[in-house]
Amino acid sequence: MNNSENKQLKFGIVGLGLMGGSFAKVVKKYNLSSSVVGYDHNKEHQKQALELNLVECIVEVDELLQCDVIVLCIPVDAIIKFMPTLEGISPNTTVMDFGSTKKLIVDNIPESIKKNFVPAHPMTGTEKFGPSAAIDGLYEGKTIVLCDLDECDELHKNRVLNIFNAIAMRIVNMDSSTHDIHACYISHLPHAISYGLANTVMSHEDPENIITLAAGGFRDMSRIAQSSSHMWTDIFRQNRENLLKSLYIYEDHMKNMRTMLEKEDYESISAWMDKANSLHDIL
Repeated sequence: MNNSENKQLKFGIVGLGLMGGSFAKVVKKYNLSSSVVGYDHNKEHQKQALELNLVECIVEVDELLQCDVIVLCIPVDAIIKFMPTLEGISPNTTVMDFGSTKKLIVDNIPESIKKNFVPAHPMTGTEKFGPSAAIDGLYEGKTIVLCDLDECDELHKNRVLNIFNAIAMRIVNMDSSTHDIHACYISHLPHAISYGLANTVMSHEDPENIITLAAGGFRDMSRIAQSSSHMWTDIFRQNRENLLKSLYIYEDHMKNMRTMLEKEDYESISAWMDKANSLHDIL
């Protein structure tokens, strides 16, 4: 599929917050479609998305189903609830979701649209949400994980690959179960730790000291604790087993640190930190 063919595609974005709004912007930026429409239950989000020119118009389900590419940029539970609405779409309509966990979504795709459906997870985002959070540059240069590609038709697989190549994303193929394990360690565990750090500091420091003394390290580590508690409660529930395993491993590292400190074993502490430093040789 070349760029001129891409322009003939009509995109429908379901969910007009950070991810959906930013994707609408990047689709327009790279001239991948002559039409980008939006669907969102939230009336205020509809209004903001139109005011910000993220989409050309807000559509109802009937018109959404006529799109060539439908992108589900809503929470995982909402994706699962919405999927039956898509039954009956054309065999030529591509559907992809941007949910944070994949196995639960894959297991709930209706049989009639399995060949249309490409499960995807862009490894990008901010702690902000809503249409006003939509930004340029959220997707370019970032990684997109595509799951279980062998389950969809070649038309939809190639169409999605062309779209993400066109916006300069790094494409990784992975099965949905493996994705959920890796997403836990790279994204879900850090969020849990950030919430824990924020609550630890708030329980021991008054607001004045936090404002006065909080430096870059604390701000960096606690930034993602500003993320939506509702959204992240759902993510933690959906990836519960993997998150529990990762928390047990993390707790073992913290217990090890505490033991070394109690024994005043600073040589081992230094070696432990040196090992952690090697992470940034990879990143």
